[in-house]
Parts: sequence; structure tokens; C-alpha cells
Amino acid sequence: MAALVPPPRKNLVRYHGVLAPHAKNRDKVVPQKPDKEELQKTRGQSKNRLLWAALLARTFGLSMEVCPHCGGRMRIVAAVTDRASIKRYLDGVGLPSELPEIKPARPPPQMEIEYEYDNIEYAD
Repeated sequence: MAALVPPPRKNLVRYHGVLAPHAKNRDKVVPQKPDKEELQKTRGQSKNRLLWAALLARTFGLSMEVCPHCGGRMRIVAAVTDRASIKRYLDGVGLPSELPEIKPARPPPQMEIEYEYDNIEYAD
């Protein structure tokens, strides 16, 4: 029982098998740290925050640094946050700008249950 009690002020998560700290095949499963040049490319000026394009690439697999049409380098021109400006932009490019109507949730479909009344025997 004493072996199950974690030591004080230590991590409570213990890794075993191939994820253990000194496992022989750990380097084959755990990703390696990127080199300093790669970190600088994804972090920009700050050490603690990722660039917006790096986050999108990581999350959605999108490359926001290269234009899909011409292959040139893309940069952020503006971030539209004003509600009226967003509506004007969406209307201008022909996209719906009104919120869709919220409809109530529908119940699950009712299964038809067939009863056989002829085979039921009643006790007298």
C-alpha cells in the first residue's frame, strides 16, 4: 500500500513502458524538440506565444503564410471586429449576414412497436 502513495511535491503522473523517461525506444515515439530556427519561425518576437499563422497551421492544417492563388507571402491586413462592418463586408461579397433562425430541438423518432394481442393468455 505504501508504494501507491505518491512522494510529496512530485508529479502525480507516472509514465511506464515506452513513455518512461529512460525507455530504449522513447525517441521513436515521442516527438523531438524543434531546432531554434524552427521555434523562431513559429514564435516570432515573443518566446511564450505562437504566431497566428502557426496556430492555424497546427489546428486546421492550413498554411496561412502562402497565398493559394499566386504563391506569394500573405500578411494580415485587418481584423474586422465591428458588427456593422462585418455585416457590410458579408453583404458585399454575397454571403449571408443574418443569424440563422434557431429552431427548437426535435424529439427522437418514435419506433413503431407491434403488439401481438392474440398470443396473450390471461389468467382467470
